[in-house]
Amino acid sequence: MLVRLIALSAAAVLVAGSSGAAAAAGRFSAEMQAFAAQDKAAPPTPCKIVFTGSSTIRFWTSLSQDMAPIPVLNRGFGGAEISDVNANFDQVVGRYRPRAVVFYAGENDLNAGESKDSVAEDFGRFMKLKSEKLGAATPVYFISLKPSQARERQIPDQSAVNAKIKAQMKGRKDFVYIDVVPQMMGADGHPKDLFVADGLHMNSAGYAIWTKVVRPVMEKEMKADRPACRSSASASAKP
Repeated sequence: MLVRLIALSAAAVLVAGSSGAAAAAGRFSAEMQAFAAQDKAAPPTPCKIVFTGSSTIRFWTSLSQDMAPIPVLNRGFGGAEISDVNANFDQVVGRYRPRAVVFYAGENDLNAGESKDSVAEDFGRFMKLKSEKLGAATPVYFISLKPSQARERQIPDQSAVNAKIKAQMKGRKDFVYIDVVPQMMGADGHPKDLFVADGLHMNSAGYAIWTKVVRPVMEKEMKADRPACRSSASASAKP
């Protein structure tokens, strides 16, 4: 009887887990359908640098211009938590066979009440998915959780998550940490005025700072030898 109860409990956990994953994947079905439609209308070439994550990436509407001529693809979707990126990994990352991934998410997770450990663990799951589906050679560039006026009280927790993720990824050759925090904090110890009216999403001045910090890292990435992308690099280098 005890063995049967344990087996039933285990089955229930598996069902609950698969249902939770399905629910997470379905939460952004409209956004995923929109991405699929864009891909059908203009199929992206492989070996671009995919930027993915929450609305901070989604609203980086000048990304292509800011990174030109570096080939990039914006696959951010508003309201996303790290678990949402994981649930939709194939749709926002895997299918594009990127040369690298730039990742920004985690803010919404903390704001929704997730623990700092849970946020870091979810990012660990993202890295596991990346390794399984894209291989160890594909690098992930993690942009630090940004300080903002609307979530200023959460800055200590954001800093803790940043530190946990850095420590968790220490020694990995496929992980690079990009720190935007120093450039976004004022001398008074508060976030600079880099946001639209909601105090959360960045204005053009905020994205100009991100471009200043992120672009040199992407230029360095484009000089790295990625065997799977050698032919793409040669093609993009032609006049």
